[in-house]
Amino acid sequence: MIQWTLSALREVGAEPIVVVVGAHAEALKAACGPGIQFVHQAEQRGTGHAALMARPAFENLPGDALVLSADLPMLKAESLRRLVDRHRATNAGVSLMTATVAEPHGWGRIVRRGGAVHAIVEERDATAEERALPEVNVGVYCLVPRRLFPILDRVTADNAQGEIYLTDMVGGAVQAGIHVADVSVEADEVVQVNSRIDLAAIGKTLREGTNRMWMEAGVTFEDPERAYIGPDVTIGRDTVIGPNVHLRGHTVVGQNCRFDGSAYVTDATIADGVHVKFGVVITGSEVGRACQIGPFAQLRPGTRLAPEVHIGDFVETKNAILGERTKANHLTYLGDTEIGTDTNIGAGTITCNYDGFRKYRTIIGSRVQVGSDSQLVAPVTIADDAYIGTGTTVREDVHAGALVFNPKQDVQRPGWVAARRAREAGAATDAEPQPTQLPRPQAIAKGKGRTGGAARRAKVPPKKGAASSAKGTGKRKRTR
Repeated sequence: MIQWTLSALREVGAEPIVVVVGAHAEALKAACGPGIQFVHQAEQRGTGHAALMARPAFENLPGDALVLSADLPMLKAESLRRLVDRHRATNAGVSLMTATVAEPHGWGRIVRRGGAVHAIVEERDATAEERALPEVNVGVYCLVPRRLFPILDRVTADNAQGEIYLTDMVGGAVQAGIHVADVSVEADEVVQVNSRIDLAAIGKTLREGTNRMWMEAGVTFEDPERAYIGPDVTIGRDTVIGPNVHLRGHTVVGQNCRFDGSAYVTDATIADGVHVKFGVVITGSEVGRACQIGPFAQLRPGTRLAPEVHIGDFVETKNAILGERTKANHLTYLGDTEIGTDTNIGAGTITCNYDGFRKYRTIIGSRVQVGSDSQLVAPVTIADDAYIGTGTTVREDVHAGALVFNPKQDVQRPGWVAARRAREAGAATDAEPQPTQLPRPQAIAKGKGRTGGAARRAKVPPKKGAASSAKGTGKRKRTR
């Protein structure tokens, strides 16, 4: 949810962006993504206290600062611009955003005198008359830090919740003779999120608006209700988005691309004409023009694909650079790898990049043919035009144009299958008429402390009337 608020701030050019975190800080930091400064509020003592925690980042700021709650995903960048413009046009010390809502329960009320904002009263501290007021505080402010932080220093926690209210800063500014300005926004921009039900409803509304915007810009959605496009994503014209596609973070998608469905793409750059097939995950990667990815492939951070590269089913790349027209179509892991142009990576190839202590790189040249089921043990370099035989483990560098293979001898035993089948059929026939009790384990294992060949022999039931030997006992036993 916070991504929508951050996107609006970026759109108006706010810099730096500082997020005050408390509970679940690490999860919130991960959700915010890169380019954000964080301040930790170890003890949650109210919104005013949170603003004071960010004081070092803003106190000496020469311009104005926007201070707002993070749970306003419907707030538009245009409304923030309007607030800033009003603030500067009136030379105000603090400006705030208000809205008139049908059901103001839970909101702080705007108290006016002579038409000007006089104070903000939280609902728990409001009188019955103040609670009847329909105009509420949205929780968005534009202020001059050097003038307002001294006022915030004097705010106390003498209220029903025992917290330092940021809203009390407004009343303090009025008392100090500092001009307070305000702008109003539509109620649908300030919908509160107080439950998971609210969150789901807001998420659906945001998705509908985002998908409609991209469809108007020339993007096709096969099922708009099942496409999830983040606020900082951009998509080129004539791209087709299938069902259950998630585009997250700062992903950039070119023109004439196709996503078949169930793809999850985060912070990726995808050039024109790329085909992303079913079940693909792409994170922190660059995909060149006319590449084909998937199905069921994963591009991990650091992957860079040149134009017309093919990454097929069950292929995983990590920190890998692949040259033009190179293909890895099946069941392959390419980690910490650099590959030239027009190289073919056979099914089941693994770059063995980790020895349990460090990661190493594999360098593969152009026009190299890597046979199926090969292991390339890094660090290793395979020069241009080399040929790696099927099932080869490569441990040493390979020269240009060389053939590399591991010798393996094929051993054939003619007639072995027929003999085995006859033997098994005969054993089954002999065993069926009368079950045989196996010899006692101690008779088989006695003397050596192991069950090796004697134990294996004992598993085949002896024929009727035959004698079996109990090794080391000097006795003979007849089966019943």
